[in-house]
Amino acid sequence: MGGYILRRLLHVIPVVWGAVTILFLLFFIVPGDPVQLMAGDRAVTPEVRANIEARFGLDKPWYVQYGDYLKRLATGDLGVSFRNNRSVNTILGEAAPASLRLAIWAIIIEVIVGISTGLVSAVKRYSFTDVLTTVSTAMLAAIPVFVLGAALQYFLGVYTFQHGFPDWARFPVQGIGPDTWTFFFIPTGSQWRYLVLPAFTLAAVSTAVVARMMRTTMLEVVRADYMRTAASKGLNRRQVVLKHGLKNAMIPVVTLIGLDLATLIGNALITETVYNWPGLGTRLLGAIVSRDAPIVLGITAILVLTYVLMNLLVDLSYSFFDPRIRYGKEATA
Repeated sequence: MGGYILRRLLHVIPVVWGAVTILFLLFFIVPGDPVQLMAGDRAVTPEVRANIEARFGLDKPWYVQYGDYLKRLATGDLGVSFRNNRSVNTILGEAAPASLRLAIWAIIIEVIVGISTGLVSAVKRYSFTDVLTTVSTAMLAAIPVFVLGAALQYFLGVYTFQHGFPDWARFPVQGIGPDTWTFFFIPTGSQWRYLVLPAFTLAAVSTAVVARMMRTTMLEVVRADYMRTAASKGLNRRQVVLKHGLKNAMIPVVTLIGLDLATLIGNALITETVYNWPGLGTRLLGAIVSRDAPIVLGITAILVLTYVLMNLLVDLSYSFFDPRIRYGKEATA
C-alpha cells in the first residue's frame, strides 16, 4: 500500500509540470501586452516599460523566465501578480476558503442526494418515483450551469422578492454574505441563505449524473446470484439492498465522483461568476481577462494537484467497498 501511494504521488510531478508548462508557453503566444495592462490607462514610456519588465523579469528570454518560475514553484512560491503587485500565495490563500466551502457542500449534495435518489429509483423501478427521477436528472444534466444559475436567481431571488413571498422563500442572488462559519464549512446565522443557490447550482449536473449511474449499477447488482442467495437466507429486502447490494454498486459511482471533480472545478468558475462568489473561479476569470499569468499558473497548479490527489483517494477507497482489491506487492501475489 505504501509503495503504491508513493508511486502515485510521484506521478503528480510530471502532471503539474506539464499543465504549467503548456500554460506558460501559451502566455507568450496569446496576443496582448502585460506591461500595458499593468500600467493601466497611463502611457507606457520606455522608462516605465523598462522598470516594469525589470521588476517582473519580463526583460529576460522566455526560457530564462520559465526556468526561474519552475525554481520558485519547486519551493512553493507562486510569484507576484502582474495586476496588483501582490504575492499570488496571499491572493489564493484569501480566495481558496470560499471555493473550498462551496465545493464541500456541492460534494455533500452530490453524494447524499445523488446516491440516495439513484438507490430509491432502482429499488422502485418503473414506479412514479423512478419516472420522476429519470426525467428530472435528464433535465438537470442537460441544462447549462449559467442558465440554471440565472433561473434560480430570478425565481428564488428576484421573483419571490417582487411578489412578497415570505423570507424563507427568498434567497440572496449575489455575494458571499456575512462570511461566518463554524468548523470552517458549517454556515452560521444567515450565512446558509447565501450558500443555498450557488451550492445547488454547482452540484446540480454532477448530482444528476451520479443518480443515473447509481440507478444503473444498482439494477445490475440486484440481478446478481449473491443477492438472490442473501434473500433466500431470510434477510428482508432492506438488509439485502443495503448490506449486500449497495457496497458492490458503489465502485463505479465512486469512480464517477472522483472523475467528476474536473467538471466540478470547471463549473465552479461559472458558478462563482454568476453569483459573484469571491473564490478561485472568480480570481481565475479575472486573471485570464487581464493576462495575469502568475495567478493563472498558480491556480492551475493547485487545481491539477487537487484533482490528482482526489483520484488517489478514490482509488484507495476501492478496497473499502470491495475487500478483494489490494494494492502493492500483495496484489500480485
